[in-house]
Amino acid sequence: MKKILIVVGILLVVSAIVVFTIVRAQAGYTRVMTARVVREKLVSTVSGTGQIKPRTYVNVGAEAIGEITHLYVKEGDLIHKGEVLATIENVQQAANVSGQKAAINAAKTDIVAQIANVKTQQATVEHAKADLFQKALDYKRAKALYAAQVMSKQDFDAKKAAYDTDLATLAQAQAAVAQAKAQVASARAHANTQEATLKGNVDAYDKTIAIAPFNGIVTNLPVREGETVVPGIQDTNGSVLMTLADTSIMTAEVKVDETDIVNVALGQKAEVTVDALPGEVFTGHVTEVGDQALLRSTGLATSQTTSGQEEAKDFKVIITLDHPSNDLKPGLSTTAKIITNTVDNAIVIPIQALVLRNPHPAKPSAIPTTASFSVNTSNDPTQNPDEVQGVFVALKEGGKLHAHFVPVKTGITGVTDIQAISGVKPGDEIVVGTFHVLRDLKNGALIKRDNTPLPPPSDNSSSS
Repeated sequence: MKKILIVVGILLVVSAIVVFTIVRAQAGYTRVMTARVVREKLVSTVSGTGQIKPRTYVNVGAEAIGEITHLYVKEGDLIHKGEVLATIENVQQAANVSGQKAAINAAKTDIVAQIANVKTQQATVEHAKADLFQKALDYKRAKALYAAQVMSKQDFDAKKAAYDTDLATLAQAQAAVAQAKAQVASARAHANTQEATLKGNVDAYDKTIAIAPFNGIVTNLPVREGETVVPGIQDTNGSVLMTLADTSIMTAEVKVDETDIVNVALGQKAEVTVDALPGEVFTGHVTEVGDQALLRSTGLATSQTTSGQEEAKDFKVIITLDHPSNDLKPGLSTTAKIITNTVDNAIVIPIQALVLRNPHPAKPSAIPTTASFSVNTSNDPTQNPDEVQGVFVALKEGGKLHAHFVPVKTGITGVTDIQAISGVKPGDEIVVGTFHVLRDLKNGALIKRDNTPLPPPSDNSSSS
């Protein structure tokens, strides 16, 4: 028994020595997670949420007051351009059109009669000219005979009177022609007035008939036959007959945060997912970028509100889908991922590896070390003007692993990675975690690599 106790005591002493040696060897080391800098394709994206909308849609409003006499479509129907959608009571309008057409026919008949009168008066002028010609010859002959004292004064006066009468008759006939032509012009002007009145009557009649302006689908039908509609009052019952949408070209209208909108441009590719169609991804491209900021709380443009309160803003971005599905319905909730930039063979590091440090810390006697390497969590560079962005590179010195801060110039940002333009190269081992370690890690600190996967959070930690 004594021997056994001695052996056990020796083993305990040896174990204590081993544990003490290991603890002492690890004293002063900081356990860190590391990763290698790699080259790969990096895609920068901007996300936005919104809804599916057709590119072309219109609210067909009531243009005349009255009762809906016929409704030829129902919600979901496919319609074609020029198709009659609905009619409103139009007895008075139809009567006005018919009466005006009759008035126009009467005016045209008057024109024909006046033209015939012009021709009659012109014939009278020609007849008067012939008579005058004959009377002129008789008068000329009479003057010669009267001068030769062969004709009596009475006969000469008769010839002269006949000539003067024909002159007056010709003038009267010519005046009648001018008057007849004026009556033709008046009749034509009257007919033009009747034509203009008819256009107004036809327009009033046409406004009682709703016609499809393009091929599409009826997406909303808020009225029924027999209801009375009223024109000119928007967003009220009876002012809109139906909504038509051209579903051949569908778009995703999303809102993008003001901090990301500067990276969005026309023509950029996008991937669109719809909540109602899980697993499906629709490709598209940006076709419109809004210029007006929209208040996130109200959706109103900043130019439409006088509130001086500062709040988050979004910008409207429209993405036209390249190959829309028949399953897409206007109003479906959607999320868009816009590809703003792509770099092939980029030097890539995890975003979580980036820290802010002073690459030239002050001496310990002047400024405490902890203050020299504190992270600027406020993201306000004016508070720590000497801090720069960089990563900790793991380097072996004297057989021990040290963390050395290296300033890094970055480029585009992906979902979890960021492009490193300078400072590191592929294959470099950098410190990527944990966050708490990176927050307080010092330049030149001894580190120990520990890339053991972190355990999943417990129920208590997740709930907290």
